[in-house]
Amino acid sequence: MSENNTIYYLQHKDIQDKDILINEIYANTESNYYFSDDFSKDFYTDLCYFGFISTTIIDNDKLFLLPEIQFEYALLYFENLHISKKVKKLINKKEYIFEVDSNIKEVLNKLDEYHNPNWLIGDYKNLLIELFKDDSESFKIKTFLVKDKKTKEIIAGEIGYKIGNTYTSLTGFSSKEKKYNNYGTLQLILTAKYLEKENYKLWNLGHPYMEYKYAIGAKRYRREEFLERWYSCM
Repeated sequence: MSENNTIYYLQHKDIQDKDILINEIYANTESNYYFSDDFSKDFYTDLCYFGFISTTIIDNDKLFLLPEIQFEYALLYFENLHISKKVKKLINKKEYIFEVDSNIKEVLNKLDEYHNPNWLIGDYKNLLIELFKDDSESFKIKTFLVKDKKTKEIIAGEIGYKIGNTYTSLTGFSSKEKKYNNYGTLQLILTAKYLEKENYKLWNLGHPYMEYKYAIGAKRYRREEFLERWYSCM
């Protein structure tokens, strides 16, 4: 959360104002979280464009959007991608199906099963479903799935969004069954290889606190450096 425990209410007009965005939000090294009851497409896509990654919070039984302009980000440049021996074996076995943008509801249902509590609910879930239907090249919700080739069972997957030449992960899941060990990492590697093939410049993996991101080659960047690299890809 914010280092000073203050979460400010954020409106669309705030991020549309360059002076507020740069000098009061980007420059604020004590606060990173904001909240809003605006779940409109325009506000959300602008938040994404300006580098926020949004979750949700429930307060007094009401769902609020929780945009975060992080202090640090984990970014993957594809020349740094690392594939472990275990994942290479899974790739060579070819006992999986990798699907891109196939069925958003399958992904959302699996997220509900996997995460308790799950922040991707209510108006936020509905917003992503509507955005997924949009035929826009400037902003696109994307899903990635790995399935068992024989049973068609969903093993791992995630949801995120494309802006310019970037992809940002929102949230994901992977089976906890022992027979599917390393399939979560397999999904990440297959996603990275897809993004590289499609000429994405970077993968924004969000918070830099999880070791698995570094295991596949991501590096940590402070907010200022992240924003510089982020906007260079737009």
